[in-house]
Amino acid sequence: MHVLPVERFILILITTLAVLDAGLMVLNGVAVDVVGYAALLSCGILCLAIGQFYRGVRSEARISVPVTAAGLFILFSIVGSVFNYLLLPVRFPPIDAMLVRSDAALGFDWPGLMTWMAHYPVVVRALGFVYQTSLVQMIAVILILGFSGKFLLLHRFLLTGIVGSLLAIVFWFFFPAFGTSYVYDVSAIAGLPLVVNSGYGEELRHLAQNGIAMLMPGKVLGLVAFPSVHTLMACLSVFFLRGNRFIFPVVACLNLLMLPAIIIHGGHHLSDMLGGFALFGVAYGLTSRLMRVSAGEPVVAA
Repeated sequence: MHVLPVERFILILITTLAVLDAGLMVLNGVAVDVVGYAALLSCGILCLAIGQFYRGVRSEARISVPVTAAGLFILFSIVGSVFNYLLLPVRFPPIDAMLVRSDAALGFDWPGLMTWMAHYPVVVRALGFVYQTSLVQMIAVILILGFSGKFLLLHRFLLTGIVGSLLAIVFWFFFPAFGTSYVYDVSAIAGLPLVVNSGYGEELRHLAQNGIAMLMPGKVLGLVAFPSVHTLMACLSVFFLRGNRFIFPVVACLNLLMLPAIIIHGGHHLSDMLGGFALFGVAYGLTSRLMRVSAGEPVVAA
């Protein structure tokens, strides 16, 4: 198997998480929908196989690199989300009440915002569409950077996203937060068809207290509210496509709309979003060092 240094590093991370997942499943007695996860894993593995074909047989880097990156992204997303679920039930008290107080100190009132937005259902529906483009944007960035030959930028993008996601999961383990749907009755406040609704909040409360009995890919919820991973993804799209003068304006406008969408449809505290911005900065800083380590270069302390 012909892999680049950063790809090898990410494969090691994915394998490590997969081993941890297997161990936690056995330890916690969690069942798994083998067929469902096998179908998802096969998509990632197929991308890796196609990447290997275009690298080893066809020698077409502009196809092999982005397709391999897409496969790594898919595989990490699977093992990462499973790992997050296997950390349930929560071991520490949720910090949502503290985040509500933080929002109040900043002058932000989430229930008030939702009551106001109830007068603009068309806007809310449009923002719902924007909110659900996050994962599509990640794949689009991978393909755009890869097909344009910006391999270093692509690998930095991929590793920043992975590092940021892992940091978010680790932080969430010690300081769990589930968002506004965990605190408020979302439907009672707004009466709008939100992505994160009151039923979502009830399921989060159940998971927080009781954990998971069976992992099913079709029933996976986003657990981490603070720091906001959706904000991390918005930052990734905008930052790493800033050099593309044709696509960047579209991506920038889309992700400006993503910010209110995260608050409204993601059921996030304002503090979650601020934490997401900080998460991107920390992850990007760590990625520079990790890329040098993965390439076997010496790292000099500043």
